[in-house]
Parts: sequence; C-alpha cells; structure tokens
Amino acid sequence: MSKSLSNNSIENRIMTLTGQGQISLVPNIAIIRLGVQTLGQNLVTIQSENSRKSQAIIQVLKNMGISDIKTFQYTIDKIFDYENGKQIDRGYSVRNIIEIRTNNMDRTGAIIDAAVKTGANVVDFISFDVTDKEYYYQQALNLATMNAIQKSKSLSVALGISVDPIPIKITENSQFAIPYQQFQRDVASTPIMPGNIRIEASVTAEFIY
Repeated sequence: MSKSLSNNSIENRIMTLTGQGQISLVPNIAIIRLGVQTLGQNLVTIQSENSRKSQAIIQVLKNMGISDIKTFQYTIDKIFDYENGKQIDRGYSVRNIIEIRTNNMDRTGAIIDAAVKTGANVVDFISFDVTDKEYYYQQALNLATMNAIQKSKSLSVALGISVDPIPIKITENSQFAIPYQQFQRDVASTPIMPGNIRIEASVTAEFIY
C-alpha cells in the first residue's frame, strides 16, 4: 500500500465482492416415490388391500432388477366431510408410499408404468440426482471463489491500483441442491425428460487493497 493511502482506515481499504460458480451435469440417478392409497369404511379390509397391492408392486420392481426400494411414508387417516354444517364419517384412507432409486435412467418410465399397472395409484414425484455430488459442488465453489478474485482484479485495474487485491476473508453462502422435477403421464408410456442438473455455489469475499 502506498504511503499516500496510509492514513485511510482499514474499512476504506477493503472491497467486498460476491462470486458465483455453476456446474451443469447430466443426472445418473432417478428417485421415484409412488404407492397405493386405499379408501373405505372398514380399516382392516383396506389395510389388507393396501398391503396386497403394495407387495405386488414391490415384487414386480424386484423382478425388474430394482433393489433400492424402501418405505417412504405410511399413513392412516380418518376421513370426514361436512354437509350443512354436519360432520359425516367417510371412513379411512390408508396410504403407503415407497421410494425407488435407480441408476438405469432409460428404464425410469418403464418402472413407473409397471408399478401403475400393478396397482399403484399415487405417484408423488420423480427427481434426479448425481453421484459424487459433493465433489461437483466443490468444483462449483472453486469457480465461485475464482469469480470473486477475478472481479477484484478487474476493479483494481479500474481504480488504477498496480498491486492485486489480497483476499482476507471468504464466506460460503450456498449449499448445493438438486431441483425437483415432475412429469406428466401419457396413455402409452410415461415420458421422462430429466434434462441437466445445475449445481451452484456462491461466496462473499473481502479483499484488502
């Protein structure tokens, strides 16, 4: 720092900048949540029906070579309607949702179709993910840091400063996230269009100049 600026306070010699980084990836994991909802007055009966259909779906999926299957949600709810201010008992709802993970992206639509044909009447959502997500996030974070550094160098040129600003503090602002994606069911088959996944990172950096 030149002597002509030595009387400035430290706050006057700091620039605070943000940096962004982004990695675009083709997903290689599909996450599907689907299942069976049964309604009726007799709880034991609809539980039995739900269990039978759910087991049939799981067996079909296993026959397709799907091994990563787990229960995501199981609920029993009492159903009421209101007519003319009176509460009317409509029975029960039993809902059993399973989560399926597969890295065979080409069969995602076929998995949904097979489950629906076997008795699934609820498809909550389908989302996409990538393996080694933390690794790619670190790449995006590095890009964000370099973006902030490049901004500081550009500003130093505009300010006529001959020495590059020195980073004294870098704060991570973001956490990676995989976007939720939905689909529409076609009569013939379920089209799945995963697209690309963007992993983003952001930092705030302070530079002394």
